[in-house]
Amino acid sequence: MARSGLNTSGAGLVPDAPKPKVTKESFKRSLRIFRFVLPYRTKFLVGLLMLVLSSSTFMAFPWVAGKLVDAANNKPYVLPGGTVFDINRIALTLFLVIVLQGFFSFGRVWFFTQVSEFAVRDLRQAIYAKFVQLPIPFFEQNRVGALISRITSDVAQVQDAFSLTLAELFRQVFTLLGGIVFIMVVSVKLSLFMLVTFPPIVLVAGLFGRKIRTLAKTTQLELANANVIVEETIQSINSVKAFTNERFEIGRYDASLGRAVQAALQSNLYRGGFISFVIIGLFGGIILVLWRGATLVHATGPDHLEIGQLVTFIIYTAFIGASVAGLGELYGKVQSILGATEHIREVLDETPEPTHLAPPVGLVPDQLAGDIRYEHVAFHYPTRPDIAVLQDIDFHIKPGEKIALVGPSGAGKSTIASLLMQFYQLSGGRILVDGQPVGAYDLTALRRHIGIVPQETLLFGGTIRENIAYGKPIATDDEIIAAARQANAWQFISSFPEGLDAVVGDRGIKLSGGQRQRVAIARAILKNPAILILDEATSALDSESEKLVQGALDELLQHRTSIIIAHRLSTIRKVDKILVIDGGRIVEAGSHDELSEREGGLYANLLRLQFELS
Repeated sequence: MARSGLNTSGAGLVPDAPKPKVTKESFKRSLRIFRFVLPYRTKFLVGLLMLVLSSSTFMAFPWVAGKLVDAANNKPYVLPGGTVFDINRIALTLFLVIVLQGFFSFGRVWFFTQVSEFAVRDLRQAIYAKFVQLPIPFFEQNRVGALISRITSDVAQVQDAFSLTLAELFRQVFTLLGGIVFIMVVSVKLSLFMLVTFPPIVLVAGLFGRKIRTLAKTTQLELANANVIVEETIQSINSVKAFTNERFEIGRYDASLGRAVQAALQSNLYRGGFISFVIIGLFGGIILVLWRGATLVHATGPDHLEIGQLVTFIIYTAFIGASVAGLGELYGKVQSILGATEHIREVLDETPEPTHLAPPVGLVPDQLAGDIRYEHVAFHYPTRPDIAVLQDIDFHIKPGEKIALVGPSGAGKSTIASLLMQFYQLSGGRILVDGQPVGAYDLTALRRHIGIVPQETLLFGGTIRENIAYGKPIATDDEIIAAARQANAWQFISSFPEGLDAVVGDRGIKLSGGQRQRVAIARAILKNPAILILDEATSALDSESEKLVQGALDELLQHRTSIIIAHRLSTIRKVDKILVIDGGRIVEAGSHDELSEREGGLYANLLRLQFELS
């Protein structure tokens, strides 16, 4: 099939496309990903309550610690009712605060972890379900590595947000605001003195954060490109080894990793500079606060501070400084998470094919006769209307007839078959099946009556049984074996010690090309379709295997409407009609004998060239 490499289904997810700028609107759109938390909102609210209680006990620690210091200076804490708290009681209270914080922290982690695991499971299921329901043009536009990155690394970032980042963000904000309130209660004058240091820290933090965000995106992009190289190399490992390009691929991967490392180092340089700035500014501010606090301890009058109050103030100041530093780190994380949710949202917002709808949309026939009519069919990719893939394709196949599509590579033969399966939308004309437009049928119901044996057979990595049963998942072993016998595949299957339970390996790598093809034919036999499409079904077979499979195909083709796409013209001598396709048009039509005797015809020329080559 001709492929344009152009997007025909939406914006696409090309990994090297520029990332959209995170705005208020994109932030709101990204928050839609958190709808996956809604089914577990009770657990989430309990975790949030635990977080509030944990943060509250955490904020109570400096206050109780300050009272302990005062009690050590013979100034016990007296409640409004007159109850005196001496050193022992205050120490016991401090221990109780720590125990409660530990308990609440455990509850927070436990409930948020449950919400995270369940929500991310649902998210992954939703992304995978969307992947398998998206139309073919989507996968022609987007590279496999980029798509896998959506369901792995991007979802991992969202999981981190569900379980850690949001809780940490809330805790840091709570600590910051609570700390400011507490220090104002202890000493307004000292608090105002301390808060003078915050505006410059926040300003510089914003500048650092913007640069760190940009570099983090670059790093993520380079890592995605590196992952794509790994994916492509492993998928095409036979070609890599056949062309002895191992060193070339290693060099390509090393270069991509080198770019990722350089971007990461530059990002970490700014991150390190940011942390250093925060440390210097934070501790410089603490030194100034200590100096000012010491003067207030020695002062008399309304500005006087107790030593315990100074200790409380210092601890709260440290909490506030740590929160500012933590928020700076979290800012970069939040930006990465927003980018990940944007990527996931792009996938979830793609328009799927209307398959497996309940109730079905369109006609749901129990059986098809297999009458197919193409009426002036035209096709071009929507983003390239100037390039016509098919033009004025017009032919009729009666029920049970067998036609062959032949012609040069790229002429549009596979596209004609793909349009029948509704892998693509027509640009003009119409296709009728049993007198009804293909669009009038429920898509799932229509495809259930069409079987296909592709040119490039890619098996799933399970057993032979699972691969044959893919044509009919509820098939019994007897039905699977019968289909394997019809496809002349049982002979090699029975020679394996495991029989049907033999594992074929990733993409069927443990089987030969001919064996894979026969397994695919057995799958089509088991499906028992009314309409059969054979796309170079014997192209991967040697002469002996081809003879075996051809016999199986002759039986499979009986009483079925069949479309055979063939380059090897010797395999289509018995078909009812041959259509010769060139440049997206039907240039010749007739039987093998008629076309082979046509002087100067394209079919006769192709037949002569194949005879000379053989």
